[in-house]
Amino acid sequence: MGAVTHPRSEPAGRVGRFTRAERWIHRTTAGLMLLCVATAAALYIPQVAELVGRRALVVTVHEWAGILLPAPFLLGLASPAFRTDLRRLNRFGPHDRKWLRAVRRRDRRSGSRPAGKFNAGQKIYASWVAGAVLVMLATGLLMWFTHLTPLVWRTSATFVHDWLALAIGIVVAGHIRMALADPEARRGMRTGSVERVWAKREHPLWLRNDPQDAPDDTRDDTSADKGA
Repeated sequence: MGAVTHPRSEPAGRVGRFTRAERWIHRTTAGLMLLCVATAAALYIPQVAELVGRRALVVTVHEWAGILLPAPFLLGLASPAFRTDLRRLNRFGPHDRKWLRAVRRRDRRSGSRPAGKFNAGQKIYASWVAGAVLVMLATGLLMWFTHLTPLVWRTSATFVHDWLALAIGIVVAGHIRMALADPEARRGMRTGSVERVWAKREHPLWLRNDPQDAPDDTRDDTSADKGA
């Protein structure tokens, strides 16, 4: 059985969505990611570089922010709730494919976008970011320890690192834009709970078994896959 949150401890009409540990992981990771993006801009965009100056300090901050980026995730593995949500994010079923088809057709009819605690878009985003961070970390280390690798490796690593950094900046900007368009989703990450009405509308499979009880990971996506 998956980890269970208890909405009865929340105010009436709200349901627990994220634990304090999960919110800390998200905020810390977001802060480090934004620091990486900001310092990268100060290193590669001439106009920003002129405004910031102190290139050596910016390089140091950028390097250490990148090195520390996986730390919140690794520390978060001590949280049962976080591990449960990782399993949710790693599970892609028929209802997720239905969600993607509805998005592609811009179909907003009730029931056209079935989603568990995380919808298909969130799962894809999480997977992409996780892979991108690993590639950025690997290429960044090759660029940092220049005396340990041949020139062709460093040149290739620089090319991949720079272009992937641009892609990450665009994807993160899109993520922020979508978050700004959904105040209740932001409130859920800020306070840990969301309106039950919002949860039923945006993540119907999450609460479909018993709206008065906590969502359960083993019922959330697995049972939905069987019935899709």
